Amino acid sequence: MSGFKDKILLITGGTGSFGNAVLRRFLDSDIKEIRIFSRDEKKQDDMRHELQANYPDYYNKVKFYIGDVRNPQSIRDAMPGVNYIFHAAALKQVPSCEFYPMEAVKTNVVGSDNVISACVANHVRKAIFLSTDKAAYPINAMGMTKAVMEKNVIARSRQMLPGDPVLCLTRYGNVMASRGSVIPLFCDRIDEGKPLTITNPNMTRFMMTLNDAVDLVIYAFEHGRNGDLFVQKAPAATLEVLATALKKVYTNVNPIYGETEVKVIGTRHGEKLYETLVTREEMARAEDMGDYYRIPCDARDLNYDKVEGGNPEIDKMEEYHSHNTKRLTVDEMVELLYKLSFIREDLGLQPRIHAKEIRSE
Repeated sequence: MSGFKDKILLITGGTGSFGNAVLRRFLDSDIKEIRIFSRDEKKQDDMRHELQANYPDYYNKVKFYIGDVRNPQSIRDAMPGVNYIFHAAALKQVPSCEFYPMEAVKTNVVGSDNVISACVANHVRKAIFLSTDKAAYPINAMGMTKAVMEKNVIARSRQMLPGDPVLCLTRYGNVMASRGSVIPLFCDRIDEGKPLTITNPNMTRFMMTLNDAVDLVIYAFEHGRNGDLFVQKAPAATLEVLATALKKVYTNVNPIYGETEVKVIGTRHGEKLYETLVTREEMARAEDMGDYYRIPCDARDLNYDKVEGGNPEIDKMEEYHSHNTKRLTVDEMVELLYKLSFIREDLGLQPRIHAKEIRSE
């Protein structure tokens, strides 16, 4: 990571699963300092002790800042000297956002805008903003606020002058075993002998590991241009396949786990049958980069001719979603689950680092 040598990285929401994964990727690199910005002092303290215990040669690179992206002063105070920012702080639980949509607006929309303003004021080189498949054709408050965040990042990227920060976005589907993922919940219920509750057996979700997702963050830092949106390609699985695969994996712990009941409970607040990662409109200008799509910023301003400038290719495009991507079989899903560290710990395939109760990456 020579491009990050002697540089300072700030991670908002750094105590979450995604922030943790980015931290671990940079920890033993030649980066000078990593700043963790979050509002939960307990999680920060837990992370501090874990780093001291497991990374004694590197933990002193990490500095902790307590604050909230909703408070513009607190994010500005954490930013002097920062070269790069990864903005992962968000309200992401779909049901919670449905019942408290204004709280989602304050964090996901206003909070991200506060981060942009602080970037400009402190001459940050580049900032990457984490988004979600729920921002494409959104039907719930979490996706709607993330969609507005995307629009605002792109709008403000158009206003940047030479020497100003480069603002990019990365959009992901379901990151396996991250906070909010159903996989840890299913594992707990298998362990407790309780039924697995699924909303619709034919519901599909993208499946990707945190390591795969972090790879795209690194690429965006190294190659992103102002206003770029990077989208991770990924396979998908139905909830029925996921539940069956997890039961199959945990029969290696106890054969009785293979008999775990699966109950269908119906769709919850704000849920979709499938998730879209790239809209039809975005596909019309997307660049296929192999493992992901780059969707460049629409650079037109408000003075474009209303009669001209349309794109007839849009009508020929199909969105990229979890129903039309590669569909995982049960065996393929099992193979992917074996990549999760907490599952490998449960199966005795690697030493346990976290308490058994902490089933997340």
